Amino acid sequence: MRTYDDKMFIETFEHQYTWLNGFMRNVRRYGKKAALIDPATDRSWTYTQLNQEANQLAHALRQDGVGKNDVVMSVLPNCPEFCFAYIGPRKIGAIINLANYKLSFGELALLIDHNCPKVILYAADVADMVTKAVEKAEHKPVRLVMADNLEGREVPEGHYSYEAYVAAQPKNDPEMDFVPHIYDEVIRMCTSGTSALPKSVPLNDINEVLSAHDAIMHYPLNVKDVCMNMTPLFHRGGSHSGGTCPTFFVGAALVVMRSFSPRTTLQYVEKYGVTFLTGSPASLEMLTRIQEKTPYDLSRLKGLVTMGAPLEKAACKKFMEVLTPNILNGYGTTETFWNSFLRPYDLPDYAGSVGGSCIDDEVRVVKVYDDHKAEPDELVEKDNVTTGEVIISSPGKTTYSYYNNPEEEANKFYKGWMYTGDLGTWGENLYVTINGRKDDMIVCSGENIYPTQIEEALNEMEKVQDSMVVAVPDKVRGQAVAAYVVAKDPSLTIAELTRFCNNSPMLSTYKRPRWYCIVEELPHTATGKKMHYVMKQQAAEDLKNGVLKRR
Repeated sequence: MRTYDDKMFIETFEHQYTWLNGFMRNVRRYGKKAALIDPATDRSWTYTQLNQEANQLAHALRQDGVGKNDVVMSVLPNCPEFCFAYIGPRKIGAIINLANYKLSFGELALLIDHNCPKVILYAADVADMVTKAVEKAEHKPVRLVMADNLEGREVPEGHYSYEAYVAAQPKNDPEMDFVPHIYDEVIRMCTSGTSALPKSVPLNDINEVLSAHDAIMHYPLNVKDVCMNMTPLFHRGGSHSGGTCPTFFVGAALVVMRSFSPRTTLQYVEKYGVTFLTGSPASLEMLTRIQEKTPYDLSRLKGLVTMGAPLEKAACKKFMEVLTPNILNGYGTTETFWNSFLRPYDLPDYAGSVGGSCIDDEVRVVKVYDDHKAEPDELVEKDNVTTGEVIISSPGKTTYSYYNNPEEEANKFYKGWMYTGDLGTWGENLYVTINGRKDDMIVCSGENIYPTQIEEALNEMEKVQDSMVVAVPDKVRGQAVAAYVVAKDPSLTIAELTRFCNNSPMLSTYKRPRWYCIVEELPHTATGKKMHYVMKQQAAEDLKNGVLKRR
């Protein structure tokens, strides 16, 4: 029982406090202000024009029967159409499914069958891959639309060009035939799993709003800012950190960078007055080398946001001297966005750690058991020595769920916490340092890779008896994939392994092993379980000693 009449508050909050309403507020307030800039085509859109583009897409989708809770899949790099698709589907109550355009056609086919999109929007550069995926998938979309066609490729038979798809559509806001709610799913992201099928991560409308708020207050971000992300926008860290989600919600401008180039990045920062730049520590290394040799005007750069890997102290000091003193480093997951943060005042002293919890989140380090999860209050000592599992409470930014995947859901979420699988320590100030994984996941250029998927693919080769895949250090990518293979046929060569992986429909390019070694046996426990951690330790030495061979 409330002490006041709460009906209007509930009605207003639950049905009007949406990300789309925030965007439309900016269309009204800042209609003539730049919202989106595409250097590759020398085009830009004001907030009014961006809204009109989103409206045309929404009308086209509705004409194809797309409506409430239907899925529209985007297989796009950073490009204007990605931004139109981020906004347009939610105007008709649809869900935009952000797929990784780097997937193999076999992986994408699994994703199509899992999510059953009515329409797929894809980039011209991946037309062949998408066409093969649709042919392989059992589910058939109503429409296939080719976008971002910079080189003027021929549109595949039966497909539409994006321009033709939206050309005849009105630019006015489509009439809403549903009542929006803050718990409606509006975005479905993808993150790697132990199998070839990526896990599908639903995000609701309030997750979008509060993720935007999180970035806005941690940067902080305002309407005068210009953001650019060096990482793919289909990632949570791409769209939600200096990408479409906070930028369009606060009324700032977004510069689209299709693929990372350090020199081009610095040129864009100077030319467009970028104030917040987002990328990985590896990309910052490359920016620093270029800036030292050929300095660009970075005077308007207010902050450089990194994620995906810890910052080393020496490297951090260098970035602060050469690029900007304001470095920010976030740690989190696709499911929860970022959840701990290193602010500029934390650096360089706390470089190497992932900092303390974000304002509305809580990050803990709990005990590790072989046969069950620790309870959320079974904390390890705050001594920066005792290792435990990192868990995250972030109810504002996650739905604590996977779409149609109860097994993984039960594995990752428990009592309002996400169990990350990351191992770490913490201290009295509750700052966390990551030092490993419970599982054997590899992180290569910000992409999560599970060895079991690559091993399954390798073991399908006739000449292979067994395989074990582990990570090895890589200066540019963070980690690279190394495969140890036991031959069934002694004539097996590394060249054959390379060709097999290159032609596998289930291995996208970034998952293919970079290093190989043919061995007599693999380390196993007494019960037959592969001991990846043993081979990972050996792999680092094998890389130094030249035992591992390049593909």
